[in-house]
Amino acid sequence: MTPDLPRLLDVLEATWPPASTRQIGGWTIRDGAGGGKRVSAATGSGDITVAEAAMERPLFQMRGDQPEDAALEACGYVRIDPTLLYVAPVEILATDLPPRVTTFEVWEPLQIMREIWAQGGIGAARVAVMERVKGPKTGLFGRIDNKPAGAGFVAIHDGIAMVHALEVLDEHRRKGLGVYMMRQAAFWAQRNGATHLALAVTETNQAANALYAGLGLTRVGGYHYRIKQHEASS
Repeated sequence: MTPDLPRLLDVLEATWPPASTRQIGGWTIRDGAGGGKRVSAATGSGDITVAEAAMERPLFQMRGDQPEDAALEACGYVRIDPTLLYVAPVEILATDLPPRVTTFEVWEPLQIMREIWAQGGIGAARVAVMERVKGPKTGLFGRIDNKPAGAGFVAIHDGIAMVHALEVLDEHRRKGLGVYMMRQAAFWAQRNGATHLALAVTETNQAANALYAGLGLTRVGGYHYRIKQHEASS
């Protein structure tokens, strides 16, 4: 059975966790410690002003058709970064092994992996998110044309392996490395007891959406953020 959206969102949280959370008035308030929107946004429902008062820079993640979404828009919050969740059984991807010396499972991350992530905007605070993860996890290191070219991260929760921070350097894209790294993630997930492989990607990332659909992953809903207009443009 294909995992549903609530289950995938739980896996997303466990495999890309905030530094801390608080429960206030029906809302989960996150401290992301600089790790980006996903680990910093409030989720839940209730009085918006209660959540606003609990955050230094109010940011909300809306999941599905929540009445708070329209209320936030009426309060001047703009919709940004609509994101899709994809999932597939691991056996769909764990078919052909990548070519030798193309993909590797590495934890702790190598310095070259950190440099590749940094070029894609994935800095030390996001690497710290990876380090906070409990349970099975590994980094993915990719090479193409005998050169370091890609980095990624995958972790397992509730039988689902979630891929994060998959980054291929611009000069090495469209050479098949993304496919190889996803297949490596699937083989690792399978060996570690996962039944499914999943990930989240923004709607606007057309290349990534085409890649994941081409690999046989299925869209299972998504989410978006709401942020004040002046914050979105800053």
